[in-house]
Amino acid sequence: MEQKNIIESCNCTIIHEDLVTKVRECIPKEETLYDLAELFKVFGDTTRIKMLCALFQSEMCVCDMAALLGMTQSAISHQLRVLKQTRLVKFRKEGKVVYYSLDDEHVKQIFDQGLIHINEK
Repeated sequence: MEQKNIIESCNCTIIHEDLVTKVRECIPKEETLYDLAELFKVFGDTTRIKMLCALFQSEMCVCDMAALLGMTQSAISHQLRVLKQTRLVKFRKEGKVVYYSLDDEHVKQIFDQGLIHINEK
C-alpha cells in the first residue's frame, strides 16, 4: 500500500490567546518580512549563487567573473546590480577597474547555513 504524505491538523476549536499574543509580538514588522523575502529571492538564482561562490574566494572584476562563468560582461553586471541592491556585494574602484566583493561575512554565513540544511540526511 502506498504511503501518502499526510498533513496533521488540529481538531480543537479553542484558541490559546496567550500563546497567539506572545508569538504575534515576536513576528517582525511586515516591511521587515518583505525585505527578508526579497533577500531570499536573490538566493534563488544559480548564476547569482555561482557569483557569490566566486566572491567567497576573492574579490573580482566583471571581466574576470564573465570569463569564469562563461557569460557576457553585461549579464554579469546585471546580476551584480541585483546583488548590490540587496547589500550582498560591494565594490571598489581602482583606476578604471571596478572590483566586487562580499558586503560582509554575514553573506557567507547565510550561504553556509543553507548548504548545511540541504546536505542534512
